Amino acid sequence: MGAILARSDPTESSVGYIQPGPLAELWFHTGTACNLACPFCLEGSKPGDGRLERITLDDALPWMDEAVSLGVKQFSFTGGEPFIVKDIVRILRYALELNPCLVLTNGTEPVLQRLPAIESLSRMPHALSFRVSIDYADEARHDAGRGEGSYRKAWRGLEELNRRGFKVSVARQRDRDEDTEAVDRDFLNLCVRHGLPGDTHIVSFPDFLTPGANPQVPAISEHCMTTYHTEETRANFMCHFSKMVVKKNGHMRIYACTLVDDDEFYDLGGSLREIEGMRIMLHHHRCYSCFAHGSSCSEIKAG
Repeated sequence: MGAILARSDPTESSVGYIQPGPLAELWFHTGTACNLACPFCLEGSKPGDGRLERITLDDALPWMDEAVSLGVKQFSFTGGEPFIVKDIVRILRYALELNPCLVLTNGTEPVLQRLPAIESLSRMPHALSFRVSIDYADEARHDAGRGEGSYRKAWRGLEELNRRGFKVSVARQRDRDEDTEAVDRDFLNLCVRHGLPGDTHIVSFPDFLTPGANPQVPAISEHCMTTYHTEETRANFMCHFSKMVVKKNGHMRIYACTLVDDDEFYDLGGSLREIEGMRIMLHHHRCYSCFAHGSSCSEIKAG
């Protein structure tokens, strides 16, 4: 299992790693089933997909309780599409009694159809935020990957969530050699046009490829991690302060972060307390995106 390798495999001696600090954020993968079938999806999500299984309140509840006992300050949720999961509103209602929550969503029919139930979550003790995926500022380019009409539905989802008082952010695709400031400015202009705040957070991601991909990327060594990163920047790697729980083969398992659930090496075990301080080796190809570009699914920082 990944937990053993991450601690003791002698072949890993020169590979760069992150030595985790206190756990601040726990992610839940709600399952790889989705209402869309985007060909570029890093999770390979599509209607009916079961690579990662849908979670229930009974699955999530003990993990949330254990996480709070360890000092976790935020719960975050990703998929698939979380709002096709039957129990997601019940899960969020329980989670929001304990901590602020973030949900990653495509913002289309599953959100629009459950708006009354989602609105009821605005009255919980802690805040609920949403990040909606809009790949490109150009409607045709977005819809080419997500399906005709998905662009307008996603913007409507953002408008409706914002109107109900939820904080929203946007996730977009990052082109190679793009002018990032110009692209973000285009998105912010669109946000204002749709009635969203002018300082809406825009998160950009490179192409992470699909599950099981094995592209050639530069190796990350211990020397790389100390030469090009400082203690402060290493602390902003997600695996320093965050972990993700997934459901596989009927069991809830902990993975090192949101990007590596396609590799059993990163299955760390079945208890948050047991994995405290477990070193995370950086040899997944998506680790290079974190190393080189500062990619992070989280909206919090360590500490």
